Amino acid sequence: MSLQDGGSGVALWRQVADGIERGIADGRFAAGEKLPAEIEIAETYRVNRHTVRRALAALAERGLVRAERGSGTYVEAPRLAYPLRSRTRFSEIVGAGGREPRGQMIDASEETASRELARELGLKAGAPLIRIEALRFADRSPICVGTHWLSAERFPDAGRVYAAARSMTKLLAHYGVRDYRRASTRITAGIVDATDATRLDLALGRPILIVDSTDVDAEGRPLITKHVRFSAERVQFLVENS
Repeated sequence: MSLQDGGSGVALWRQVADGIERGIADGRFAAGEKLPAEIEIAETYRVNRHTVRRALAALAERGLVRAERGSGTYVEAPRLAYPLRSRTRFSEIVGAGGREPRGQMIDASEETASRELARELGLKAGAPLIRIEALRFADRSPICVGTHWLSAERFPDAGRVYAAARSMTKLLAHYGVRDYRRASTRITAGIVDATDATRLDLALGRPILIVDSTDVDAEGRPLITKHVRFSAERVQFLVENS
């Protein structure tokens, strides 16, 4: 396939990007599939690798592909339909969409409760907390990064438990909490910062959806309060009335 820059009036990189996008649309490149290497694409379209890199960068900005350092470029899956309901479980939502959920702990530390965190968790200001930073994936795609706070007295050593379980539901079950529900949810929009851009594999300046929520047990006692940042390009929230 040979591209022409002059007659069409469309830059070569744009023609390459359009060709790859058509391949995604017609199923030649399936969601989650690794694209051919840059040199193969360059040979296919008879362009140089700089042109290919520009085309891939444009597709990445639109959320159609994602580059993994040292691995290659992958086709992004369609946006994950993410219901927000009284019983919200990341693993169940991702699994229901036919994708594999995975969690990864970034860090766990101890801190004292600010007035706001104490109010959310039903504790006194200054009470000891465990803070867990975790990244969650659907297949290979990072979906969200979250900060979670729990009472250190009720959930001692929660960081170690999460590192092994890689699931908040399993963490709570470890401490005897078999079921829980969402007590409050607040959604705002934002722009990804440098740290989360790296974690979520996003370009600086890309939009994120921020969900602040608190979960409670069957008796209504607060368990966890969270500040979760979702890639706006990879999820669509569904607010369900129940």
